[in-house]
Amino acid sequence: MQKTILHIDLDTFYVSVERLNNRYLQNKPLLVGGTGDRGVVAACSYETRGFGVHSGMPMKMAKELCPEAFVIRGNSGEYSKHSDIVTEIIKEEVPLFEKSSIDEFYADLTGMDRFFGSYKFSGELRKRIIKETGLPISFGLSANKVVSKVATNEAKPNNHLKVDEGFEKSFLAPLSVKKIPMVGDKTYQILRNLGLRQVRTVQEMPIHVMQRVLGKNGGIIWKRSNGIDNTPVIPFCERKSISTERTFTRDTIDVVKLKGILIAMTENLAYQLRRGEKLTACINVKIRYSDFNTYSKQLRIPYTSADHILIPKVLELFRTLYNRRLLVRLIGVRFSHLVTGNYQIDLFEDTEETLNLYNAMDTIRKRYGDKSVLRAAGMDAKTIGRMNNPFDGRPPVVLAHRKQ
Repeated sequence: MQKTILHIDLDTFYVSVERLNNRYLQNKPLLVGGTGDRGVVAACSYETRGFGVHSGMPMKMAKELCPEAFVIRGNSGEYSKHSDIVTEIIKEEVPLFEKSSIDEFYADLTGMDRFFGSYKFSGELRKRIIKETGLPISFGLSANKVVSKVATNEAKPNNHLKVDEGFEKSFLAPLSVKKIPMVGDKTYQILRNLGLRQVRTVQEMPIHVMQRVLGKNGGIIWKRSNGIDNTPVIPFCERKSISTERTFTRDTIDVVKLKGILIAMTENLAYQLRRGEKLTACINVKIRYSDFNTYSKQLRIPYTSADHILIPKVLELFRTLYNRRLLVRLIGVRFSHLVTGNYQIDLFEDTEETLNLYNAMDTIRKRYGDKSVLRAAGMDAKTIGRMNNPFDGRPPVVLAHRKQ
């Protein structure tokens, strides 16, 4: 049976939520993201794009390009709430869907044409989401995920597009190669240097030429350019790592501050592990200096989720990385090699008081929030915490103002 895949995208999601909460912002140029000099644009309204503004751009540059734009720091709690409302609507209507990000969904509608009509159903689902949430939404419908995603991007803003079976190549052919998912700025520059600007040119090339230039990724890009994609709709993807990092407003050499933030990060990540009933066996610490050189170091450890084991290991890695001659711009901590399980008691080191303390702190955090109980050393760290359980299957809210 021919597959039918629906791709749904909430247009300029963060901007749309801010406009729902403040009608004055309707039709105004709007930037959401970090408000400081080192902030990054997490989302921008269509009114700003004519000035050359795009998401991922430094906020300072965006404000120079569009000085009349309103700049909003953003609220991850609000975005999660509205995303959950949309998710519940889709869950009621679609038996198999994948939430690929906070504002993007894939749904497998294979077989529906025999009973109702996939395109008609998609249109009615879109109307329901708009009616119940007030959020603009676009969708693309085709035989696979890649073509549906490209179709959605072509349909924007607030519209829809269907690519019939057999017309995938002709639909993609006149588009820029940058429209193909997986083609970033660097890959696009390589393809442009080869004279490959339109998807049509890639379609006409043998696959082995693309592989010779870009390796394995070249083969994937060639297949996507030809409308070939067999990726299934996956309702849940097990998380393989958990991390957090912070960029400082001003570069610093304050070791006490750096250690305090690392302790707060590790303490919070360890709590997330316990909340999700996970254990980690690999710790990674990252440092970026003022000259933008980035270094990281990792350490394998026995599986654990205990603060008193993880914090000393993180500080030990930091000491091996830290260079006192340079200012620090960013620090981060990541736990990987995750498995399901609970903390195993150490027969010789752990005491009943230690285990009871963890249980008590975690109970308080579940009831009053991640930051309700903190170590004194990490109390000065700001924005360390999460809105939701990172292991509940929902994608994270990515904001650009996570700084100290």
